[in-house]
Amino acid sequence: MDEKKVMLSGIQPSGDLHLGNYLGAIKNWAARAEEFDCYYFMADMHTITVRQDPAALRRRTLEQLAQYIACGLDPEKNTLFIQSHVPAHAELGWVLNCYTMFGELSRMTQFKDKSAKHKDNINGGLFTYPALMAADILLYQPDFVPVGEDQKQHVELTRNIVQRFNGIYGDVFKMPEPYIPKAGARIMGLTTPDSKMSKSIPEGCVFLMEKPEDIARKFKRAITDSDTERCVHFDPEHKPGVANLMNIYSAVTGKTFEEIEAEFDGLGYGKFKPAVGEAVVECLRPIREEATHILADKAYLEKVYTEGAQKASYVANKTLRKVYKKVGFVAR
Repeated sequence: MDEKKVMLSGIQPSGDLHLGNYLGAIKNWAARAEEFDCYYFMADMHTITVRQDPAALRRRTLEQLAQYIACGLDPEKNTLFIQSHVPAHAELGWVLNCYTMFGELSRMTQFKDKSAKHKDNINGGLFTYPALMAADILLYQPDFVPVGEDQKQHVELTRNIVQRFNGIYGDVFKMPEPYIPKAGARIMGLTTPDSKMSKSIPEGCVFLMEKPEDIARKFKRAITDSDTERCVHFDPEHKPGVANLMNIYSAVTGKTFEEIEAEFDGLGYGKFKPAVGEAVVECLRPIREEATHILADKAYLEKVYTEGAQKASYVANKTLRKVYKKVGFVAR
């Protein structure tokens, strides 16, 4: 039997998971366990480039793990772990810092964005975190890294580091490929259909654990357009708000855009927006209920993240030992 290809990804527990995270990433992750050897982690080390409330960070990390499982990531089929529980991430991150050029880091779009938002805390970690992200990836020698379109730059940097490191020391790291799902890859904000759904704009963001009535209200208030005919038609350029709602409705119901246009032909936005909200509520209901149930079982959660870290550490440490030997560190 052919060995499974490896896939890895992680999300920062810097806020509650939302519909964009689910439809753009996590929903697709669950279906890959049969085809890939999957590693998914809570990227808590990345969150502290911005100041966090310690108690809130611990709570969100465990909530994110529970939501991962509730979204269909079976711990028996996927390796689920907390990043800081695998020290090899920080250790390889430092080594890769020394093989990442200052100019490369300076050009990273997210550094520029976060620096603008957090001018009072432009720290070294904020600047060098792409090297830690490269370590996150390369420790597990993955074939593919599922990322959003806006994260491709980080995978490209990782590939540059692989090329540079392997060019010096030989075949150490596998060259990872970005894996960008076509369906539901980019869910936009309900109030800002020209930008990705983000927890930083909560009024336009639908959270997985949100109350049904709050979700419904947000969809009723969603931005559409000034079209006097109020026609439900997929036109991302001229009707980005409507196109975003259609994209969401298609992702949660499986209906094509043509079917959606036919369903709401002549009905207008007054019928369409509540219908999308109701479909999302029903899509997220079992996730919210299951996550609540899992969070109540602290022993189970601890078992999942402990066993996940043990499995991840076994794989990560093999890579780290190879790297340490190549750069000249004395074996422990």
